Amino acid sequence: MNVPDVPSVWHTPGHADRYRERVYAERARLAAEHADLMDSQSRVLADLLDFNADTEFGRRHGFARIRTMDEFRAAVPVQDYAAHAPLIERTAAGERGLLTADAPEVYFTSSGSTGAHKKVPVTARFMSTTFMPFYFAAWAPLIEHFPEVLHRPDAVLNLKHDPLSAPPTTTDGRPHVGASQVDFGARFGEPLSAEPGTGAPWAVLPVPTEPGDHLARAYLRLRLAVQSDVRCLIGINPAMIAAVPYQLNLWWPRIVKEVRDGTLGGLPHCAPAPERAAQLERLTEYFGTVRPAHVWPRLRALFCWTTGVASLYLPALREEFGTGVTVLPAPVAASEGPTGVALDRHGTAGSLVASAAVYEFVPADEELAPDSATLLPHEIEAGRDYHVLFSHVGGFYRYAVGDVVRVLDRVGGVPRVEYAGRGVRSDAAGERLRDAQVVRALHTALRCGGLGLRNVACRVEPTADGTPRYVFAIAPRTPWQPHESARFGADLDRALAAESTGYGHARGAGRLGRPTVRLLDDEAFARDWHTAVETGIRPTQVKDRLFRQDDTLWQRLTGTAAG
Repeated sequence: MNVPDVPSVWHTPGHADRYRERVYAERARLAAEHADLMDSQSRVLADLLDFNADTEFGRRHGFARIRTMDEFRAAVPVQDYAAHAPLIERTAAGERGLLTADAPEVYFTSSGSTGAHKKVPVTARFMSTTFMPFYFAAWAPLIEHFPEVLHRPDAVLNLKHDPLSAPPTTTDGRPHVGASQVDFGARFGEPLSAEPGTGAPWAVLPVPTEPGDHLARAYLRLRLAVQSDVRCLIGINPAMIAAVPYQLNLWWPRIVKEVRDGTLGGLPHCAPAPERAAQLERLTEYFGTVRPAHVWPRLRALFCWTTGVASLYLPALREEFGTGVTVLPAPVAASEGPTGVALDRHGTAGSLVASAAVYEFVPADEELAPDSATLLPHEIEAGRDYHVLFSHVGGFYRYAVGDVVRVLDRVGGVPRVEYAGRGVRSDAAGERLRDAQVVRALHTALRCGGLGLRNVACRVEPTADGTPRYVFAIAPRTPWQPHESARFGADLDRALAAESTGYGHARGAGRLGRPTVRLLDDEAFARDWHTAVETGIRPTQVKDRLFRQDDTLWQRLTGTAAG
């Protein structure tokens, strides 16, 4: 059963003030390190080489002899997770000194682009050097501009916080869990590390649930949260926030009844609240469809990734939570390490975390290879897309994380980047489309027709004569007329050709057919998300996926067979 009993530090007098001071201090520290980007990067490289020189990986690649970035690039090839995996698996089996000088305390789990669960070794040195500074600084814009989120433990509904009482472990006995399931205070001696919202009444649920029943816990949190004055939702994964309006309406009669009866999951919990239940019932009578803005009228902010596919639906989603609500961007980061963190209120981009890792970049239109030529942070250009590579003291070296970022500008000499999509391509006829190109083309086509959507996915299917074409499954924000769908398809075709030379050539040569649009109902993606979570996948890992070539998953989303 999933019933951890952990008292929250957020109820300790003065904790919010100490937390705020730590957050601001880490932001100031990161900003100060931007004064000399190249020097910061040189110091990070020297530290990871020195600290891990006597590991198996360090000896194999001559870390003790390396002094410069050019020497590091010559000694270590560009590598993905598969290249690191043999040493990671040996580490998880109990061997030590392979990738890092210190032993992992925990392994973060990550679904990765293939869906296979990675094991990301997390050491104490990685946490203090790479993780904690950006982790604290990431909250600065939220608590600076919306200070009320720290006034009460129940002011924040943190959707990603999901503690476990008995986490799964690797062979060496270390927990193998999501980052949001780790108690950094207990595991790494960071008592201030508990996020906003982790002290709320729903943070540690008082009724038992099965570890894999994530929807049951989602229901219980909403049931409790409707009785609080929530000011902020934290999701990181925007699909989790997008699910909330659907969940409220799906579970609304049950929620209202339990509020009235004072129960939680059918069990006695608190005093009955007939007055609050009557208020909630009136929302249904007046509005018909209940929205988060009705339940929490003083909600101020959402905290999640704001780019990629989410950039297409967040403007409409934000209105579900209130017209004055601000959406703040979560860091550009993966389980393996950070890339960028917003130090101000910019809506999409974050500054490169210069002291966290050594960063390299490869133009996104190039294929990654072990010997790929790379650019350093001072060499990348605004308005361009790049594959991200990083190396840090936690045991990832010249690691191709699989993400593409777009450089927006520079602040204080440091590039500011936003997540642009996964680095994988869709290539049926030489078009070589990336996530970022398709998302930009979708934005263009939507603007041309004044249209909006709730979510979108696409796949390649054959036409009657066997020519491949792209089919876009779209849940429109409001109903689209047939002529609007037809125009959108034509606008999208032109926009894709403008984004991708390969697409334009494939269309011009007749190797690729005109894209088509398949309209879904407005709840299709929310239902599909729920179905995925019902299979036992943690909600944090059920993310927006633009390219969906799997026949079974496409049929689950669209309700129709492929082809």
